[in-house]
Amino acid sequence: MPVISSPLNPRVALLRELHTPRGRKKHGLFLMEGPHLLKELLDRAVLPLEVYYQPDLLARTAEGQALLERLLTGAVAKQALIQVSVRVIEALGDAQTSQGVVAVLPLAAFSYEEVAARRPPALRPTLLILDRLADPGNLGTILRTALAADVAAVLLTPGCVDAFSPKVVRAAAGAHLALPLAEEQQWDEIGRRVREHCGPQLRVFLAEAGAPQLYYEQDLCQPFALIIGNEAHGPSAAARALATSQLSIPLANGVESLNAAMATGILLYEAVRQQRQRRSTEKQ
Repeated sequence: MPVISSPLNPRVALLRELHTPRGRKKHGLFLMEGPHLLKELLDRAVLPLEVYYQPDLLARTAEGQALLERLLTGAVAKQALIQVSVRVIEALGDAQTSQGVVAVLPLAAFSYEEVAARRPPALRPTLLILDRLADPGNLGTILRTALAADVAAVLLTPGCVDAFSPKVVRAAAGAHLALPLAEEQQWDEIGRRVREHCGPQLRVFLAEAGAPQLYYEQDLCQPFALIIGNEAHGPSAAARALATSQLSIPLANGVESLNAAMATGILLYEAVRQQRQRRSTEKQ
């Protein structure tokens, strides 16, 4: 296939639509940008539908050079590998400085069910619920942290930023590959999933600045759900209705609240600490 050199090429125009939620929904596709994410895909045997690459930009780093060699020696089907100009790869990507490669992937391969089926079974007490989270950087960082903390799954309510937007995908740094993620979840469905996760003892903690119960005073070893509310407006009425208790992170020096991603990380890793401590104690 000849090199695509013009950003006005119809193929490029179609892929540019994937920068919008409407375009992703219309075509059932999304983009992953950069050699690190594409390497993660290939390592997990999740093959992209197409890979657009600019060899000079991709070869600027050792990671990019290794990926380029892998692509050119058959890591993806030959017809799926498409060389483009610098202008085209910059038009396809969302990052300020292009890393030289963009992969096109089907949304269906990253459904909750598909990702859960690929994940090794394990005891995962934490279910994370994100209520109308608005900032792509926050969402991506939370997804990355949730995977690192081995959260069971992440549920997103209507009104959350699109989890497959380029900014979220980039910030999540590969979390979409291994973390079960359900978007546009209505609260009755969230309630059903919470009951299924927690069993007979419903434990739903709502993160709320100023709540009298401190996060490290809670038992985070038994199955529980954690709700993180909107950055500016806090949790919704439906979130409050589902919660069985509120918890907070102590703050000093007049600080009213923490960034949503930072707060989520603190709470998730307290759960990790408690769970590891309990396993260590049980082994003794």
